[in-house]
Amino acid sequence: MASVQAMPQSRIMEQAQREQWTDEEIVARILAGDVMVFEILMRRHNQRIYRAIRSILRGDEEAEDVMQETYVRAYEHLSQFEGRARFSTWITRIAVNESIRRLRMRNRVEPLAPEEVEREYDAMPANQETSPTPEAQASRRQLASLLEKAVLALPDGYRSVVMLRDIEDMSTAETAEALSLSESNVKVRLHRAHELLRDELLAMTHAAGAEAFGFHAIRCDRVVKAVMERLVG
Repeated sequence: MASVQAMPQSRIMEQAQREQWTDEEIVARILAGDVMVFEILMRRHNQRIYRAIRSILRGDEEAEDVMQETYVRAYEHLSQFEGRARFSTWITRIAVNESIRRLRMRNRVEPLAPEEVEREYDAMPANQETSPTPEAQASRRQLASLLEKAVLALPDGYRSVVMLRDIEDMSTAETAEALSLSESNVKVRLHRAHELLRDELLAMTHAAGAEAFGFHAIRCDRVVKAVMERLVG
């Protein structure tokens, strides 16, 4: 890949401008025939899609395959995106459905325990640390690894709520829409998940949440390349 220094100034400005487009503007351009800008949407939402899929499939082996199917399915049905929900919520729901479909193909869907009383969820304050020391960064990586293991150990139905609501920082309404749940169900499951994780563990690892379930550049490039090859041949 050419370095930024080697790129013409006009190309740099063009890329910067493209990054400023909203999801809705990009969708409109794709529907008008500019397929290549679909790559911007993929790179913009890869992290969230990966986390949503991992929350359902647990294992990492199938995640990239399901990501590709999610993007291809989204592209094929892009004309059905009406903008009533945010694009990120719309495509996350596709990822959730694709993950559930993969589970059903393996006959591994486990029934959820019936919901009982609703309990309110009190969001914890975000960590205000802005310039962590190397020691703090190493500690965060360790906590992120611990958080991944704890989240993946949650029962089915709770993992996705924690992944989207806590780690991806989606709102209760967005999480409910992405998972086809009521907002009260999201709150109940989140509260119970917090009890399983223990409040102390979640508080300690909140600052490390942004580093958990990282979808790194090499994998991002691989998924984008595979999808674009399927779309444009």
